[in-house]
Amino acid sequence: MVLWSSQQFNFIALPDRFCTGSSIMPQKKNPDVPELIRGKTGRVNGHLIALLTLMKSQPLAYNKDNQEDKEPLFDAIDTLANCLTALIGMVPNIQANKDVMLDATLKGFTTATDLADYLVRKNVPFRDAHELVGQAVQLAVRLGKGLEELSVEELNGPGHRVIESDIYEVLTLQGSIASRDHLGGTAPNQVRQAIARARANI
Repeated sequence: MVLWSSQQFNFIALPDRFCTGSSIMPQKKNPDVPELIRGKTGRVNGHLIALLTLMKSQPLAYNKDNQEDKEPLFDAIDTLANCLTALIGMVPNIQANKDVMLDATLKGFTTATDLADYLVRKNVPFRDAHELVGQAVQLAVRLGKGLEELSVEELNGPGHRVIESDIYEVLTLQGSIASRDHLGGTAPNQVRQAIARARANI
């Protein structure tokens, strides 16, 4: 959340009441709650180390050392509860900058793995598919294009005819997301099922 709300990413906008302005930069909006929760990680990790050290080298059965486990345990529980309370108020009010997110997904050849999967489905050994995709990415970089902007001939490279025109359905963002149609995958129906399972568990 700290990273995504920064000016460099701008993926999300946090509610004003969970942020503060900068003392020196009036245009800056500090993500206070995420930063404070991030800071609490050190406190809780410290409690974990205390408990691990407490239990180290003890003989079997109860020892008086163990009365020292209450303070780190109870404080960790209280810290977690306070962090969750803050998040409950903040998370539902986060605004997603969808256009910025979408633009980010179209950079960095994110569908290169989809191209490799396509080749494997065409009975190309993954080692060879990996090399072919690497060559296609290098060509796209040289030409200043995305993979989806290369011609079938350019994607195939010299001496290959495996890739056909159906590849352009695979190289779209929507095609990439939809292809992960398995438990835990990114396909829309899988995401909806995961949400339903989470709500049922809650």
